[in-house]
Amino acid sequence: MTQAPALPFSKIRLAKGLAFLSGEMPFAGDGSIPEGIAAQTALVLERIAGTLATAGLGLDDVIQVAVHLVDEADFGAFNAEYRKHFKEPLPVRTTVVARLLAPGALLEVTVTAAQRD
Repeated sequence: MTQAPALPFSKIRLAKGLAFLSGEMPFAGDGSIPEGIAAQTALVLERIAGTLATAGLGLDDVIQVAVHLVDEADFGAFNAEYRKHFKEPLPVRTTVVARLLAPGALLEVTVTAAQRD
């Protein structure tokens, strides 16, 4: 018997050549959250890459990114880490400042990727 997911949403959905991911937060495998925006950004993007890999995709296939930052002061450090994970052509992106419900999390990121022909 398969255990139902803890939260009522899918992690990834494929439709009409696109992969839509739910928001990813910086939880390590043991449930901990690393310190600092750079470490949290790296972890979130690694987790997104892992989810995309389940559909045969990678970060190079990402066409759109939505970012929710807790503190606008983290914008520069977030961008510096983000840039390490994406290459040209860069995905389109929206970044907003938002209150997150997970204590200690400094960001949440969701992406849309295009499946390869």
